[in-house]
Amino acid sequence: MTDVFSFVPGTMPVLVTLPHSGCHLTPGMEKRMTERGRQLPDTDWYMEHLYAGALSKGMGVLKAHHSRYVVDLNRGADDAALYPGRPSTGLVPSLTFDGRPIYRSGQEPDESEIAERREACWRPYHDAVSAELERLRQKWGWAVLWDGHSIKSTIPRLFEGTLPDLNLGTNSGQSCAGELQARLERRLAGNAAYSHVVNGRFRGGYTTRHYGQPEHGIHAVQLEIAQSTYLRSEEAPWPIDLEKAVRLSRMIDGLLETALCWRPGK
Repeated sequence: MTDVFSFVPGTMPVLVTLPHSGCHLTPGMEKRMTERGRQLPDTDWYMEHLYAGALSKGMGVLKAHHSRYVVDLNRGADDAALYPGRPSTGLVPSLTFDGRPIYRSGQEPDESEIAERREACWRPYHDAVSAELERLRQKWGWAVLWDGHSIKSTIPRLFEGTLPDLNLGTNSGQSCAGELQARLERRLAGNAAYSHVVNGRFRGGYTTRHYGQPEHGIHAVQLEIAQSTYLRSEEAPWPIDLEKAVRLSRMIDGLLETALCWRPGK
């Protein structure tokens, strides 16, 4: 497999992680997949373009290269359910978000292969996240982790109705300081072009919940973006709408700037 992630360290106390924008697969994996699975429909498309402004602001950016179908970096190594009672997509998914098989019958990874993927991909990614957050905390006294995601705006199997445009998650206020959340909420409310919700259907995955420890100086937020805000179609081949993407990037830049300007206790 190719390197599992790319990482550009930043000079400011904010780290942006993009765990689901990669499309690489393990050797031989594609041959075992269904036609639908090979399309990688649950990819967070074009995130590196939407978050291009992060680097110019001095933020670090860590981007996964492999598909979430190899291993989902926003799930715990123990594959514990994030939302009990709802369908779980899993550490190593076997079904797409809409419930279709990813693998041909009998070709699903066994426990040994799942363990190999976890050690080869999940472990080094999270080792890198942990190390960078600690570096930032030691340098600045605090760090902000911004976990960037996008998803199809309607997925009946996972949520009812149509998702708001911008979905901010802070593990119900536990993963970051209240003032940081309040500032981000004000920024979201100040732009009527996008609907938004805070701690709605998506309250933050493993990354937000695990690393967000404001009492120890680590503040984490997740932004889940409805793909209708920047794609011309939410079906294959998922073409980008450049005009909409540029407009959305400006909104993301504003949110990142809010996180960057925030200071603990102020």
